[in-house]
Amino acid sequence: MKKEIPIPVKIVFVFVGLILLNMIASSVFARFDLTKDKRYTLSEAAKNTVKSVNSPVSITIFLKGDIPTEYKRLASETEQLLEEFAAYNDNIEYEFVDPIKDDAIDFLKKEDLKPRYITEEIANKVSREVVYPWAIAIYDQKMVKIPLYKNNLANSEDEKIASSVQHLEYAFADAFSKLTIIQKQTIAILRGNGELDDIYIASFIKSLREYYRIAPFDLKAFPENPEKSLENLNRFDLAIIPKPTTKFSDEEKYILDQYTMQGGKSVWLVETAQAELDSIRQKGKTLGFPRDLGLTDLFFEYGIRINPKLVNDMQCAAIGMEFGEGSNAQYLPVQWRYNPLAQTDLNHPITNNTNLVRFEFANQIDTLKNGPKKTVLLKSSPQSKLIGIPKEISLSIIENEPLPETYQGKGNQNLAVLVEGTFESAYKNRVKPFPLKNPKTAGDAKMLVVSDGDVIKNQISRGQPQELGFDIITQRQYGNKEFLLNSVNYLLDNTGLINIRSKELKLAFLDSQKVTDEKTYWQWINIGFPLGILAIFGFVFTYLRKRKFAT
Repeated sequence: MKKEIPIPVKIVFVFVGLILLNMIASSVFARFDLTKDKRYTLSEAAKNTVKSVNSPVSITIFLKGDIPTEYKRLASETEQLLEEFAAYNDNIEYEFVDPIKDDAIDFLKKEDLKPRYITEEIANKVSREVVYPWAIAIYDQKMVKIPLYKNNLANSEDEKIASSVQHLEYAFADAFSKLTIIQKQTIAILRGNGELDDIYIASFIKSLREYYRIAPFDLKAFPENPEKSLENLNRFDLAIIPKPTTKFSDEEKYILDQYTMQGGKSVWLVETAQAELDSIRQKGKTLGFPRDLGLTDLFFEYGIRINPKLVNDMQCAAIGMEFGEGSNAQYLPVQWRYNPLAQTDLNHPITNNTNLVRFEFANQIDTLKNGPKKTVLLKSSPQSKLIGIPKEISLSIIENEPLPETYQGKGNQNLAVLVEGTFESAYKNRVKPFPLKNPKTAGDAKMLVVSDGDVIKNQISRGQPQELGFDIITQRQYGNKEFLLNSVNYLLDNTGLINIRSKELKLAFLDSQKVTDEKTYWQWINIGFPLGILAIFGFVFTYLRKRKFAT
């Protein structure tokens, strides 16, 4: 007969088993993301940004208190994302604060963290609330500001929140990257060919300095020894050419060509049709005429052609013009069809989830079948057409409404093209402008070509540069800085961090108008219907009970 185990021994076994199970559970950690779009699964690139964090990163999020429902959703998504970062690295610490109750308003103003003013209308009642959709991260005495809200011009408020949620992982991963970066890559800003003055690119340069080391570079620095210029240029990881206005010599083009053949990346902001907005403001007209930069053969070999034609687009940005005289004069915005607002339907890390990009007198780009791979990043709207030059462009065109039929069938015009892959030298079968010891005839590289130098140009107010993409007259923020910054990050990104921007999330939001219209109906469904069922059950139960025990 089998001997039964005493109860005290069983209790001991159970107790020991629970201890062992708890020890195993504490040493094995797992989190499961059951969302369809893997919203709470961090990408490897995002994880890599916090791998090297070996001391606390303190994050403060200013989304707490009495804020609108959609911003509570943004706060909730932010908290859940930070939980994932904290689970991966316990040096990530965060807290949510109420800017008003926690006396943070003065700090926010000092750091220029601008609020959003939200007007809501619910049940015919209008309320105005202030929200600060910002976070700050501090690590080793360095601080980074993290914008949590994306103000896309073309979206509704719910769509803007959805766009903001989609951007969160990149926003925080990018912040961690800024805090922990040790060795910065280098960028050359080309000088010597009539490029934009420093004050007009100050906003973009300031943003770049958070990631990279920046220095001016003159191709003419060694006129007697151009090989030395190439040697110096090769020390830079990327070159930016911001709106050159004078022709490049063969020596300068050969330096840039060999820089590309040796793997150098570049951002070209060039235009082959000249027309200036300042002339329109001052004289009421400007002359559009060709601008020969001497780059046609270089770009042609790389598979693109910038045509000396201006893009006229019904989807356009406004310009500020003075109307009236003397004390009656007013400075008003007018839609200017030579300022296209470029867009894309391409899901690319550079353009995904970005705002419309503002152009001024943009040219059209053709992509050729030869050369490396071409990706069109920005286009004008389908309601755009090309204007040949030379041509006088007068402010008087705003007096007449555009005729839609003149834009039909013209289609989108290419304004920004990414070129990447294997490039062949434009000087492969040509006489070289100067001898090189080891010239290359081909090489892998990347470049971005934008057909308007003013895309990088910030406005000036009272002698101070404004944020790139911000329009003083309309008080609108366009996506110029974000587009260019994404482009540079993409060209120089060795970690894949920029690819997080391609992640798409699907969020469901309440229809506030439908909630208001059907409020009574749903109150009956959620409150009246359950109470009715309960009443019927009570009545039936009481009736059956009485019937059962009736004598």
